Amino acid sequence: MKAWVLHKVGDFRYEEIQEPQLQETEALVAVKAAGVCGSDVPRICRDGAHKMPLIPGHEFAGEVVGLGKGVDKRWLHKRVGVYPLIPCRACLPCRAGKYEMCRSYSYLGSRRDGGFAEYAAVPVRCLTELPANVSYEQAAMLEPMAVAVHAMRRVFPADMAGEETVAICGLGTIGMLLAMFLRERGIERLFVIGNKEYQKDRALALGIPENHYCDSRRGETADWLLQRTGGAGADVFFECVGRNETVSQAVSLTAAGGRVCLVGNPYADMVLDKQVYWKILRNQLLVTGTWNSSFFAGPDAETGNRSDWDYAIDRLDRGKVRPEQFISHRFGLKELDRGLYIMRDRSEDYLKVMILPEKH
Repeated sequence: MKAWVLHKVGDFRYEEIQEPQLQETEALVAVKAAGVCGSDVPRICRDGAHKMPLIPGHEFAGEVVGLGKGVDKRWLHKRVGVYPLIPCRACLPCRAGKYEMCRSYSYLGSRRDGGFAEYAAVPVRCLTELPANVSYEQAAMLEPMAVAVHAMRRVFPADMAGEETVAICGLGTIGMLLAMFLRERGIERLFVIGNKEYQKDRALALGIPENHYCDSRRGETADWLLQRTGGAGADVFFECVGRNETVSQAVSLTAAGGRVCLVGNPYADMVLDKQVYWKILRNQLLVTGTWNSSFFAGPDAETGNRSDWDYAIDRLDRGKVRPEQFISHRFGLKELDRGLYIMRDRSEDYLKVMILPEKH
């Protein structure tokens, strides 16, 4: 089969390799669509992966075309989404059903071979069957969609009424998907902070009013948000960038008694300024982190669904959300490096780069 193999940092090759040899509980998935995540860029170009050589790619979907000996034959030819985290099922979080916090997990695309290939071996427990009207492109966005849902659920109860003021700083894929889900949940007082014209265009397409969008390049973010919230700040602030200055800004622009949700992966070491710390104390802020998403959790009180993934699939199935509107580039598998380097070099505006192995 054809695959992109990371041999060492910066040595990323499109080559012919053997198809995966299936373990007893694995399925062979013919990859139909794969998203390039922002984390793939440093993994391939700067930091390397946990093991190499490696086939990267953790956002993908496809068709089951082969089965390990222990897999129910009903999976054959199913259209599936793929949850990339493989929990150990033995640590304390796993025993509590919190698999996204597993202490000893494996991960498709970073710790074992992933989806930047024609075929991938996936534990059957990491598969979810797709409804007939969910496309492969949509399904390849389930992983970042579920990450956004997980962040939303970290700070909002199931019965949120929509009156609170919410701010999102950072309109990459996760920030934009988070805005999409918050709009779908009825949040009207949603203020978003980006730094590119196409981000503004996508925000307006979600129905966010133009005066609810701030371009951070103007250096007026604090005054802008405080003016629109009567000087109080946001009740809930999602920080989706991962930089010192935006974390400090999130704390400063959150209302007394409010909630800050840290979503963005850190670019470097984070240092908490004394005055920022004081604001957390004096305003009695709830600061929470979020990572990954739930896939094997218990039943959800609102929908009866079992996870963030089920929540996202339910919204897709009912036509409530359209994540495909954020796909800015589509490439065939052989052209994957073009998309990767657009992201690395920021040579073009982009949001989600999608790889379609059957596209020529």
